Amino acid sequence: MSLHTTRVRRRRLGVAAAAFGLIASFLAAAPAVATPDPGDGPTARERVSSSEAADTRAAIEDGEIPPVDEVVHSDNVSHLANIPKDALPGTNSDLAFQGKYAFAGNYDGFRIFDVSNPKAPKTVSQVLCPGSQNDITVSGDLLFLSTDSSRRDDSCSSTTQPATEKSSWEGMKIFDISDKRNPKYVAAVETACGSHTHTLVPERRNVYIYVSSYSPSETFPDCKPPHDGISVIKVPRNAPEASAVVNFPVLFPDGGNPGGSTNPGVSQTTGCHDITTFPELKLAAGACMGDGILFDISRPEKPRVIDRVQDNVNFAFWHSATFNERGNKVVFTDELGGGGAPTCNEATGPNRGADGIYDITSKGDHRKLAFRSYYKIPRHQADTENCVAHNGSLIPVKGRDIMVQAWYQGGVSIWDFTDSKRPKEIGYFERGPISADTLVGGGSWSAYYYNGYIYSNDIAKGFDVLRIDDRRTDPAKWVRMKELNVQTQPDYL
Repeated sequence: MSLHTTRVRRRRLGVAAAAFGLIASFLAAAPAVATPDPGDGPTARERVSSSEAADTRAAIEDGEIPPVDEVVHSDNVSHLANIPKDALPGTNSDLAFQGKYAFAGNYDGFRIFDVSNPKAPKTVSQVLCPGSQNDITVSGDLLFLSTDSSRRDDSCSSTTQPATEKSSWEGMKIFDISDKRNPKYVAAVETACGSHTHTLVPERRNVYIYVSSYSPSETFPDCKPPHDGISVIKVPRNAPEASAVVNFPVLFPDGGNPGGSTNPGVSQTTGCHDITTFPELKLAAGACMGDGILFDISRPEKPRVIDRVQDNVNFAFWHSATFNERGNKVVFTDELGGGGAPTCNEATGPNRGADGIYDITSKGDHRKLAFRSYYKIPRHQADTENCVAHNGSLIPVKGRDIMVQAWYQGGVSIWDFTDSKRPKEIGYFERGPISADTLVGGGSWSAYYYNGYIYSNDIAKGFDVLRIDDRRTDPAKWVRMKELNVQTQPDYL
C-alpha cells in the first residue's frame, strides 16, 4: 500500500497522560529532568485512557492512521527488506557502515549484516555484550561500543550493579573487527558517567573519541557534579589496548542551561547527549540537553566552544546535530519526552519535539548559530505511538540540503531544508501503531542513507532497508562511501 507524500493526515488525537513513567506535565511547561533514551530492560507498556484508545481505533477505521503494524509509505519510497531481531532481543539502537557491511547496535550487543544485496541482507555475526545503549561506530579494523548502564565490570558477561558502588563500570568498549565473522573484544576505557553516545575524530595513527554522558549525582563515586564537559579518549590504531582518556574539556564553565524553575520545561545541562564532528572543516556541533553548541576541533584533544544557543520556549532536550554538506547549517533535534512519549500529535503542536534549523553565520571565531525554522513530520501519530525527532543523516545531493530521519513510531521522514525557513517533507515510510490501546515503545531509532539505500534500525521490528526514487534525491545514488559513521560527518561531494 502506498500513499502520496502530499497527503497530510489530520487526527482527532490528544496527548497521552503517561508514557514510560513520564507524566503529562513534562509535555506541558513543567520543570524537566534529564530523560534518557529507552532503557535496557523490557519494553515498557502503558495503558492509555479509554477515550484515547477509542480515538485511536476510530482513526484507524477512518483511514486517518494505518492499522496496527501495517506498512505505509509515499509513492517514491520502496520497502525492500525487513530482518527481524534474532539472538539479540534488546532494543535496537544506532547504525554504522563499512564497505558491504552494516553494523547495528542493540542493548544486548551488536549485529553485523552483509548488505551487498540490499534486498536480502545476511547476518554475518552477532555479539552478545549487554550495556545500554551500545551506541556503535567503526574505523578501520576497530569497532567502538558505548556502555551507559552501570555494570559489575567491563566484560561482556557482566551484570548490572548500582552506580553508587565504586567498583561499578561504564564507558567505551573496543573490538577488533578485522574478521567480521569473529569480532574480538580488545580494550575498555572507563569514562565519567559512562558513555551514552560517542563520536569519532579519526586520524591516520589515532582515533579520538568524544564521549557524551550526563546526569551526575553526589551518590555516584565516578559521576559527581559538576559534569560540564565531555571525555576525550585517544585510541592508537596499532595498540588499542593502550587507549585512555586524555582530556575532559569543560564546555559549560557557567554550568549551562539551569532548566527547572528558571527555564520550565527545559532540561538542565549536565553534559552532552550527542555530538557530530565535521573533520574536514575542523568543526563540531553538540546537542547538550539544554544547550546547542558549535565548537572548533582543530586540536582534537582540546575542542573549543565558538557559539552556544538555547531555545527555552520549544526545546526540552537537545538530542543530536547534523550539518548540511557545506557546513553552513546545523539541524538540531529535540527529544521531547525522552523518546517514550506520543508527541507527534495536534495537542503537542508543530514546534515541540521537532528539529530546529540553524544557519551558521560569519566566519572563524565569530561564527554564530542563527535560528531559521522548525521541522516536524506532518503526519499525526496515535497516542499509543512514541514519536519524536531522532537520528538521521544527509542524502548527499549537490546544491540541495536533504535529510532522512528516524521518528520512532513516526517512521522515517525524508525532507528538504535547502530553504532553511521553509523545510518540507518529500517522502516517508512508517508502520501503524504496535498497539491500538497500549503505549508500546518501538519505531525507527536511526535512519541513514548509505550508498544508494536507506537503512533503518527499528527498536522492535528489526532492520529495514528502503529505497527512494525521486529526481530530487537520485543524484545521491552515484555517491559511494567506504565507511560511514553518521556522527562523524564526511565531505560527501
